[in-house]
Amino acid sequence: MVGLAIAVLMIVALWKVFTKAGVPGWFAIIPIVNIYGLTKVAGRPGWWVILLLIPFVNIIFLIILSVDVAKAFGKGGAFGFFLLFVLGFIGYPVLGFGDARYVGRNQVAAHV
Repeated sequence: MVGLAIAVLMIVALWKVFTKAGVPGWFAIIPIVNIYGLTKVAGRPGWWVILLLIPFVNIIFLIILSVDVAKAFGKGGAFGFFLLFVLGFIGYPVLGFGDARYVGRNQVAAHV
């Protein structure tokens, strides 16, 4: 039951994150499509989803994606690593339900 509650919380939080970023919220419901939505929020190309299929590369990909999503919301790299990558069940609700504003994909490119 706890796992189901966390899954529902993550779907709702991702939905809120996506809508703040102008990505369709329903992307949060469908596995793989939700990662595609995160690539759009982070300003990365959609084909990055394919990188999830490569062992060890997928970990690096998710770290970079988490940091880029954090920067797209005006947060720092530490927020992206610790609260989105390591503790996503805390970080995504903070972005979705908190006062974090989407500053845009161009801001991510400026930090890279």
